[in-house]
Amino acid sequence: MDFLSWLNAPIFELFGNPVPWSDFLGNVCALATVFLALRRNILSWPVQILGSILLFSASVSAGLGGNASRQVVIVVAAIWGWSQWNRSREQTGEIRIRWATWKERILLILALLVGTVGFGTILSAGGWSWNPYPDAYIFIGSLVAMYAQGRAIVEFWFVWLAVDLVGIPLAIMGGLAFSGIVYFIFLVMVVVGIVDWAKRSRQTISSPIAGTQTVTGRTE
Repeated sequence: MDFLSWLNAPIFELFGNPVPWSDFLGNVCALATVFLALRRNILSWPVQILGSILLFSASVSAGLGGNASRQVVIVVAAIWGWSQWNRSREQTGEIRIRWATWKERILLILALLVGTVGFGTILSAGGWSWNPYPDAYIFIGSLVAMYAQGRAIVEFWFVWLAVDLVGIPLAIMGGLAFSGIVYFIFLVMVVVGIVDWAKRSRQTISSPIAGTQTVTGRTE
């Protein structure tokens, strides 16, 4: 058995659906990524790259073209985010965290909406996904969240929350039951991340009048 065949071989069954090694190990890495991001640990980026490579294999085997494409772009985005955090740490010795301005929030929302419609149309036209628009939503939402994370903007947690709410049923319907459960765990961890980072910022949310506040969180 070659390596790729082993990756997509089932390790166990969950609710009657086989869980391949690629899905299992990729999601373990994904959980570790969220945990490390919660602690503002720069190792979250390389762990995310490894997890995305594994989940790419799982997505291809499940026929989720949008999610497979998402993993490829996530690797590129993670390399960029890793460089941003490295630069911040080299310049100040810490990762500087801040709330987004209202302009940035509007741009993030527009990018999510327009990107979902555009990429969903491409997936639908090419027949590359059995559920193109939710698939596209997760793909674009992940990119928006990673961009915000790379900029150390607290709102990246809210974007991940929006992604998880769609990712749970989509993964289960696609036969990736384990991924669906992991998405639910993500949901809990994201809520914890929002509360933690909000406390560290010493405010609940920025306003157009008050502007934004910046907090610093040391990397580990």
